[in-house]
Amino acid sequence: MSDEAAHWYKNELDLNEESYLRFHVHYGGVGGNVPGFSLGIAIEEPSHMHTSVKIGQTVFYIEESDVWYFENKNLIITLDEQLNEPQITYESA
Repeated sequence: MSDEAAHWYKNELDLNEESYLRFHVHYGGVGGNVPGFSLGIAIEEPSHMHTSVKIGQTVFYIEESDVWYFENKNLIITLDEQLNEPQITYESA
C-alpha cells in the first residue's frame, strides 16, 4: 500500500484517525485475481486478521477467511495519478 493510495482511501471514505479498512473477496466483478471474484472494501474492525499494514492511524488488512484469494500473490495498491484512483495489482510472491 503506497502512502498516496492510503491517503486517497482516507479522504474518499472520510476515515477518522483510528480506522480499519478491510480488503475482502466478493463474488463477481471485473479485474480480480481469481476469475469470477473481485476485491471489495469494508470499514470494519478485524475478527481474524491475517495480514495488515498500518499507515498513520489507519490499519489496512485482510482476514484469514480471504487468504485463499491471495495465495502465492502479493497485493500491491498504488495511486494512479492520472485517474486519481487506486491501482490494484497482484505480483507473484
